[in-house]
Amino acid sequence: MSTKTVLSLHQGKPTQDGAGVSLTRIIGQPSLPRLDPFLMLDFFGSDNPGEYIAGFPPHPHRGFQTVTYMLAGKMRHRDTVGNEGVIEAGGIQWMNAGRGLIHEEMPEQESGLLQGFQLWVNLPAKEKMSAPGYEDIHPDAVPDVAIGQQIRVKILAGEFNGVSGPVKSHSVDPLFIDVQSAAEEEVMLPLADEHNTFVYCYEGGLQIAEQPVSHGKLAVLSKGTELTMSMQAGTKCIIVSGAPIQEPVVQYGPFVMNTEAEIHQAIKDYQNGRFAG
Repeated sequence: MSTKTVLSLHQGKPTQDGAGVSLTRIIGQPSLPRLDPFLMLDFFGSDNPGEYIAGFPPHPHRGFQTVTYMLAGKMRHRDTVGNEGVIEAGGIQWMNAGRGLIHEEMPEQESGLLQGFQLWVNLPAKEKMSAPGYEDIHPDAVPDVAIGQQIRVKILAGEFNGVSGPVKSHSVDPLFIDVQSAAEEEVMLPLADEHNTFVYCYEGGLQIAEQPVSHGKLAVLSKGTELTMSMQAGTKCIIVSGAPIQEPVVQYGPFVMNTEAEIHQAIKDYQNGRFAG
């Protein structure tokens, strides 16, 4: 057994995306451009409708998967291959852009708190031109297991302690869990040794091998088969882990491929209406 430690800490950068939605970019910013196989992580959270109401109007994707995990509020998804659904608080949407689609994500509310994450997961070269796919996972389909006395783990994707998350369409097969502590407690979590792993604390604070990880910080972890965290009361964090793809990444906005030529082809295909379904 070996213990994961903190390799680096990162503070997200405030930005806007879509039609002016205010968010914090955590992966995909200068201090952490990407963490193979993860291309981007955004956290959005506001009770001011002016900061989210315009949403994310129709836009294209090719070559990767998008994951939206809602903590509060509702978001409606539509795309050009006929998928539509509402992501509710505690639910998750896992979309495979594959060879290309156009989708939109619009708030299904005009007031109140809207809060959640969007994660971009890369695809290996052999699957970048796969058929688009979509999974809309309702909150009651997400397993919620107790670890220790005061800690609960929601398993959104992957397998943890013999329990599998509900997502089936992912290619890279990452682990995505939400860990929440009702009281101060130390917890040990088994994790894959060679995977790239990060912890993002979105409420409260925790400590990993004497390294504090405060609210709003992302910790990139070392190799190791287990993670020990001391969590404050009321702490909430996501832990995401995946095997690195170790292939070239060429990105142009919403297109993520392996070569410049493939990016040029993606732009041409989009301009010629080949993302319509």
